Amino acid sequence: MIKTTTALLLLALLTLTGCATGTDIKSADNAKPMHQHGLPPTKKAICANPAAAPSSQCSESATSTFDSKGVLWVTWVNNDFLYVQSSPDKGLSFTTPVKVNAVAEAIAAKGESRPKIKLDNNGVIYLTWDLTLDKKRSTHIRFSRSTDGGQHFSSPVTVNDNIEIIRHRFNSMAIGKNGEVFIAWLDARHTEADKKAGKEFKGLTLYYTWSDDGGKHFQPSKSIADHACECCRIDTAMAPDNTPVIIWRHIFDGKIRDHALVKFKNWNTPGQVTRLSHENWEIDACPHHGPALSITEAGTYHAVWFSNAESRQGLFYAYSKDAGQRFSEPVNFGNDGASHPHVLGLGLQVAVVWQEFDGTNNTIQIIKSGDEGKTWSNPEVIAQSTEMIDEPFLVSDGQAIYLSWHSLQHGYKLKHL
Repeated sequence: MIKTTTALLLLALLTLTGCATGTDIKSADNAKPMHQHGLPPTKKAICANPAAAPSSQCSESATSTFDSKGVLWVTWVNNDFLYVQSSPDKGLSFTTPVKVNAVAEAIAAKGESRPKIKLDNNGVIYLTWDLTLDKKRSTHIRFSRSTDGGQHFSSPVTVNDNIEIIRHRFNSMAIGKNGEVFIAWLDARHTEADKKAGKEFKGLTLYYTWSDDGGKHFQPSKSIADHACECCRIDTAMAPDNTPVIIWRHIFDGKIRDHALVKFKNWNTPGQVTRLSHENWEIDACPHHGPALSITEAGTYHAVWFSNAESRQGLFYAYSKDAGQRFSEPVNFGNDGASHPHVLGLGLQVAVVWQEFDGTNNTIQIIKSGDEGKTWSNPEVIAQSTEMIDEPFLVSDGQAIYLSWHSLQHGYKLKHL
């Protein structure tokens, strides 16, 4: 049986400080006393030196994926440049880093906001990231691709067609079976328009664009839903019928910030908004804890999320067998200090990882299921450190599930589960 969590202490304290709607607050994992020794002075000097060789150990985060041939691809940021490396041997060795953007730009690469990397069935590499602008919290969504196996990358382009210096943030990308590129993000154009008109607009609007020619051109940006929570990551997965499914934290009934889901009818038409979670977390601030979604080839949806509602707190998992219309009774897991869950389903197997802080160590913990999420193993610590660690993620080569994680002290790590 999975141990049920009690209150997630630090986030509760943060939400009680009276932050105004739309104001970012530090996420619980960033605010915890995590004994962050940081890098040694010599390493700090090397990382700050633009003439030094780029290193993933100078990045606060790393994002990875496998291609159809089982090659691991990793992207990270060093001194305002995005780099890509690959590994043919499951992370034992890596190719020389290749720079994506020829001109330095301020790339968001921490916590809930980080570069994304995906590949299609033909080996084309796609990258997205949030470009930080001069105005506070304002960003654009950037895109680049490589058609020659990561040797060269296209000049970055901005995919949001609204180019006001406002928020276009927390992008999520998914790739279709025919090389379609889907990108969604949280957008402030409706929020800013209402503000100028003297009206109140809760949260941001979930927007998307897509490309049917492998990223050469993108369709005009379109909205999916208004009133998305403005400071939580979103996630996108592809359904078996080759349409995107997107999950996000939504603002219901003015102040309740639970989760919602939309399955697209086709690439141009979002479906109806379906409510996923029902904890009824009433909060007028920013949790900085977004959900995650995985869809298997058989069509089972696996979702995880965080809540700190008065009656139900902690991390939650649920599955759906009917394309997200109804989900199973949520399973509550983790202990106090648990945060940022991620899920991956592969056939009948499902794995969920998350972070915890026990007062001394930052740990990455896992639960596993062999029956599509109906029953679960006891939690197991699979990595720990007294130093700061990045949020954990799960990736698969189609044969097995792997833990993907990163720390400033030790760089990128991949662990077979």
